[in-house]
Amino acid sequence: MPTLSKIPETPEETEAAFYEAISRADVDAVMSLWAEDDDIVCIHPGAPRLVGHSSIRAAWESIFEKGGVHIRPVQLHVTQNMMTSVHNIIEEVHRTVSRQQDIHILATNVYMKTPRGWRIVTHHASVVPGEAPADASVSTLLH
Repeated sequence: MPTLSKIPETPEETEAAFYEAISRADVDAVMSLWAEDDDIVCIHPGAPRLVGHSSIRAAWESIFEKGGVHIRPVQLHVTQNMMTSVHNIIEEVHRTVSRQQDIHILATNVYMKTPRGWRIVTHHASVVPGEAPADASVSTLLH
């Protein structure tokens, strides 16, 4: 697995690097942000649950066949303790193909603190029906 040039010191750094790598269609960078555990889970909108590095990587490779995906995470709600951080967000997906409307995705990203920094252990996303929910974000920090 490729190594990161900088160990992510916060879940927010990992999340920013994740969406930046997605925008570049950089599968190696995306996968370098995941925990090394075999139990990692990824669920893309309307798709089955993927468990483990090989199935998750294959899904991202398929998604990236058409290039990067421009996603802006908004309305962050955080629940965090010393070892885990759960981010519930709305992903604004900006489509570059003409006449296709931007979409909103509800996503939950779960990060775990490891000796190699904060890593993704779960990404679960589903399409928001109708308009994006109004901003009512609240952050919670648990000790």
